[in-house]
Amino acid sequence: MKNSLRLLLLVAVLSYLSLHKLLAQTPATGQPIATNTPLALSLPQAVEYALKNKSTLQSTRIDQQLAESRIGQIKSQGLPQLNIASTLTDNFKLQRSLVDFGAFAGPQLQGATLTNTDIANAQAGQPVTLQPAYKEAVATPPQPLAFGLQYQGNASASASQQLFNGSYLLGLKAAKVYQQLSVKQTTQSEIDVVEQVSKAYYSTLVARQRLGLLSRNVERLDTLLYQTQKTFEAGFVEKLDVQRLQVQLNNLVIEQQNAQRLIELSVALLKFQMGLDQRQPVELTDALDTAVLDAERLKQSLVAQQSNFSYQNRIEYSVLETQRDLAALDVRNQLASYLPTLNLIGAYGFIGSSNQLGTLMKFRGPGSQDAATGFANQNWFGFGNVGLQLQIPVFDGFRKKYLVQSARLTLEQVNTGFTTLQQSIDLQRTQSQTTLQNDLDVLANQKANLELATEVARVAKIKFQEGVGSNVELITAETDLRQAQTNYYSSLYDALVAKVDYDKASGTLYTK
Repeated sequence: MKNSLRLLLLVAVLSYLSLHKLLAQTPATGQPIATNTPLALSLPQAVEYALKNKSTLQSTRIDQQLAESRIGQIKSQGLPQLNIASTLTDNFKLQRSLVDFGAFAGPQLQGATLTNTDIANAQAGQPVTLQPAYKEAVATPPQPLAFGLQYQGNASASASQQLFNGSYLLGLKAAKVYQQLSVKQTTQSEIDVVEQVSKAYYSTLVARQRLGLLSRNVERLDTLLYQTQKTFEAGFVEKLDVQRLQVQLNNLVIEQQNAQRLIELSVALLKFQMGLDQRQPVELTDALDTAVLDAERLKQSLVAQQSNFSYQNRIEYSVLETQRDLAALDVRNQLASYLPTLNLIGAYGFIGSSNQLGTLMKFRGPGSQDAATGFANQNWFGFGNVGLQLQIPVFDGFRKKYLVQSARLTLEQVNTGFTTLQQSIDLQRTQSQTTLQNDLDVLANQKANLELATEVARVAKIKFQEGVGSNVELITAETDLRQAQTNYYSSLYDALVAKVDYDKASGTLYTK
């Protein structure tokens, strides 16, 4: 028994592990399957991949399709409406109504008087006219009477066609504007994705180049430590010099490890922003030098771009324009609710009744007769109608008045938003332009500092190896060099991010 339980437990564990492994290898819904071959990506390729596969964008495009579906719903209201209905009713207790039969009754016939002259005329073969005698009608109370039979059926087809409806006509115009709004909102989401992917891509490039530089620093310092160790063994330097270099090397190795983890995090963030499977290896093909040159060229053309800027370049402004158009159409739609509506209606069908369900279902039509009595026994009768339905709104408790007022206030609010948006765009452009200029200036300064720190570290190393420089001087130069490297790559990333922010503020980051 125990062996059986152990076997079952082992099978369950193995099944769980197999399932867990299978789930781990299953890509997320909608994601391309990960491969072992690194995916080569330039920044435009990364952006293109994200625009196709980012889940948030896919959801936004579904919203766009939903908007198109709603447009179809609005259009369908103006098409002919056709309905077919059928009912079967069991009136197990017929409704009764009081009927005053006395109102239909007249004087009661009492008889006629036959005289001897009348008898003689009759015997002679002559016609005799008798004069009837009446008495007053007897008053009777109203009597309950049930109309209809127990089983009743109805089958009909009805149709209607809208001939005039002011709200519908405006709804068609609003539907087109609403579709434009959904397209612009999708574009707005795409711009956000392009921004996120660009920043993540630059972050990964900077982190990788910084790691490469740290690796070269480690190799250089390791070589220096080895040479100093040999010099110490020869008795030309103190052990403290070796220990100081060892501490410096240890700190540099730790910094290198941290940089490696930072790259892994940056790559994971880039994959997330792209909608790429985290197990898919990637290889970034763009060079930082090209990106920096683009940023520097952009700095030189800032004045020209300022003069060519238009608020319509910003998708937010275009979205607000569409929202204004919708608000204006809503005002007209509420005013149109005061207009009458006209519909063409028609119906045709059959109605039948019987005291028995089986008899009702025989569907006896015109000309049907009972075989035994010869009497007509039709139980289904046709009916049809056609007409115009005019509805004129008269008074609804001032509901339309307040709906119109609300729509006009909404339109006024949207118009007010243009001023706020323009001021916000102006501020963003000014801030992004100033930040880009400052960051590029800082980058140039940090690059010069890095070159100077590199030269100082090189000279300090030579002096130390020649025995004319101190170990403290060498350690200080190495520390300054690492700080200059950190400052340079930090300013490099800031400049690239500032370029992305400026392009977005100018409305040139992404255009279809």
